[in-house]
Amino acid sequence: MNALKNKPFLIFLILFLVVSIPLWTLPINLFPGVISYGNGIQDITEDAPLSLSYFIGLGYNEADMTGIKDFYLKPSGYMLAFIFTVGIPGLIAYRFSRKK
Repeated sequence: MNALKNKPFLIFLILFLVVSIPLWTLPINLFPGVISYGNGIQDITEDAPLSLSYFIGLGYNEADMTGIKDFYLKPSGYMLAFIFTVGIPGLIAYRFSRKK
């Protein structure tokens, strides 16, 4: 453990992977987003929590996507994703670097 305390970049990298892998592979609906529905006559947009795994094609069935034109994160969703994946591991690694 003491060897890791002297390598804050390695701590950041490990924590980044530990946090990012579940967020990008599991359908955890945490991030504020918008879903656009369209049926040819009208378009409807609905606020809904989204998962990062939806953006790489994991966590949903093709049958669930019928009628959905688009889905995207709101700016607060992008900010929350950045805080979870980069911010928190960065703060923990910074704390370890200041502790030596």
